[in-house]
Amino acid sequence: MSKILTRAEVAPETTWNLNDLFETQEAWEKELTAIQEDIFSVTKYEGKLGEGADILLACLHAQEKMQLRINRVGAYAHLHQSGDSINPENQKNAAKARNLSSLMSSAFSFIKSEVIEFPDGMIDQYIKEQPGLQVFERSLNLLLETKPHRLSAETEKVLASFGEVLGAPYRIYERSKLADMTFPSTQNGQGEEVPVSFALYENKYVESPDTELRRNSFKTFSETLYKYRNTFAETYGIEVKRQVIESRLRGYDSVPEMLLNPQQVTLEMYNNILDILQEELAPHMRKYAALKKRVLQLDEMTFADLKAPLDPDFSPGITFQEAGELIKETLSIFGPEYGEIVSEVFEKRWVDYADNAGKRTGAFCSSIPGVHSYILISWADSMRGAFTLAHEVGHAGHLMLADRYQSLANYRPSLYFIEAPSTMNELLLADHLLARSKDPRMRRWVISQLLGTYFHNFVTHLLEGELQRRVYDLAMKNVPITAVTLCDLKGDILSSFWGENVVIDENTKLTWMRQPHYYMSLYPYTYSAGLSASTAVAKLIREEGQPAVDRWLNALKAGGSMSPLDLMKLAGVDMSKPDAIRSAAAYVGSLIDELESLF
Repeated sequence: MSKILTRAEVAPETTWNLNDLFETQEAWEKELTAIQEDIFSVTKYEGKLGEGADILLACLHAQEKMQLRINRVGAYAHLHQSGDSINPENQKNAAKARNLSSLMSSAFSFIKSEVIEFPDGMIDQYIKEQPGLQVFERSLNLLLETKPHRLSAETEKVLASFGEVLGAPYRIYERSKLADMTFPSTQNGQGEEVPVSFALYENKYVESPDTELRRNSFKTFSETLYKYRNTFAETYGIEVKRQVIESRLRGYDSVPEMLLNPQQVTLEMYNNILDILQEELAPHMRKYAALKKRVLQLDEMTFADLKAPLDPDFSPGITFQEAGELIKETLSIFGPEYGEIVSEVFEKRWVDYADNAGKRTGAFCSSIPGVHSYILISWADSMRGAFTLAHEVGHAGHLMLADRYQSLANYRPSLYFIEAPSTMNELLLADHLLARSKDPRMRRWVISQLLGTYFHNFVTHLLEGELQRRVYDLAMKNVPITAVTLCDLKGDILSSFWGENVVIDENTKLTWMRQPHYYMSLYPYTYSAGLSASTAVAKLIREEGQPAVDRWLNALKAGGSMSPLDLMKLAGVDMSKPDAIRSAAAYVGSLIDELESLF
């Protein structure tokens, strides 16, 4: 039985090098203290923003300077804890960083409050008087749009000071999952004992060609989840209740309306993603499930079998280093500037790909303005991992370009656009693999990998989004959110989507416990929005070549200087209409049809 390594036991070269943030722990602590001492550089402008354009500009510049420092301090603590959440020192430092963030948010809250109180037209007049404010024009106008929902300056300051407390549900969920939850071993198809962990199940066993291992590990994994169901439900219920209370205090009709506001997304755009894909994608995915059941000769298609490889005897493994080279080849289409970023990702230890106890599950990219991006993934030598890695490199390339071409105020785009650059890279990787081989068996294998991308974003995250929508609907009606409620909702959503093609049992209903996205605002549905857009742009790149690539790069460089709809229009896609969503669903159907013909 192989062992799950501790952080200290993994090879250092498989972890990220955080010295680009701070050389030592002592240097980090020194900066933590210095930031608190320098708070006056911003707060000295409190009560004075209405005295002139120059004062407002000086205050905004001081705030940006401090924010860059806070981001760096926070990232150092967050990344250390993400790599090893068990380490008490990491837990303590993360708490210090969160406390600093809350302190700064409270201290700087006067800026928004004072700007919102400006008389109509004052911002425009300030910009005419002081051209340096032009870079802040978009963020200031977006702030003014929130005026009907802002509370008093004193109340906003108090709420900001409670930032760490109000963020507790997410941390409790992550701490329980990563630091406290342990799993018994299980057996594979040869009767051998194998260890189980969140990372091993999610990254390896769920895709295993060994049916016994897939089903046994899912059962073992779920039995441990079951023991935590009430704690996790209470934790999530508190998060939802907090959002319900805030939405009512701010005068919104619903939580989704409040959460969509900063995304610059309408309820219609939000509902289009959830409604259209569930209706039009479900028939294709049911066909896909039936194909797997037939080809793999399964007695029944269980939820644990959905990611089983269709051709178990043809599964080319890939090392992390090989994946890096493959991704560099794929993304060379974007030219030297983007290519340099991709090369540095792999050459300078910006990726943490070790698999150790206490490491955060899944994958993410954390981009620190003024520094660079860091990527977390747990490597399992699978091509699915290569697609995930390409996805995170997409975030890195996007946000590092945005950092180069935009100010901090216009750096980060809406969540509605944020997953388009990442999913684009997955689509390009599939195109690159298909272009390298004419072997029919290789083609069906690559199509299977590409369908993995659509499964993850158009099914897993989409149905998370549907659960969120139903939970918020109940919560706004004051219905308590309990473990029974969440299991029933998840079971109904999965049954409605998969129909009779997939067995949805009690263990499957616990799927809501597996992902942290429910604590990240309205994030889950945005994966489908981004993939719908990237599917359309990838098609344009295939048809037009360089002109479409240039438009795409311009959209990446624009960062958050435009609305998400305008960013997508810049790239050549109109997401204000449902056409792109429907086309993406149809494209998935065409892939499944081709895959079926190849078998």
